[in-house]
Amino acid sequence: MTEVTFHFNAPDKLGYVCNVVRSVAAKGRRIVVTGEPQALRQLDVALWTFEPLEFLPHCHAAGATAAVLQASPVVLAEAPRAAPHQEVLVNLGPGIPEGFERFERLVEVVTQGDDDRMGGRQRAKHYKDRGYPVRHYNVATREML
Repeated sequence: MTEVTFHFNAPDKLGYVCNVVRSVAAKGRRIVVTGEPQALRQLDVALWTFEPLEFLPHCHAAGATAAVLQASPVVLAEAPRAAPHQEVLVNLGPGIPEGFERFERLVEVVTQGDDDRMGGRQRAKHYKDRGYPVRHYNVATREML
């Protein structure tokens, strides 16, 4: 069953997701990041620029060859159901990612904004109502709740 973790109180969603991706990839895990096209384009740029001397190899699922998808530890995908692997899914979007249940882990990142917090609460309720174990990590205090 998919383990769901909400990382809440993130000051900057894209910057925080870059750190999550770096941390997960450093452990040898493969990641799919899903969200709306604009957010994925912004993340693509951020993954190139968030650290001056660091690059996180990644590709877009749309348009990449099967060989590139298999070789990429980080895949940006609007539709994660078609991703080449199902280890870790990071959701940048406002809704429930289609096919999340195929992944070992789902990471939801929620900022301090009221709309984002409300959407996070609704998604957490969705997962809990369906029996998924949901954990909460407070980014501000670095505490797992």
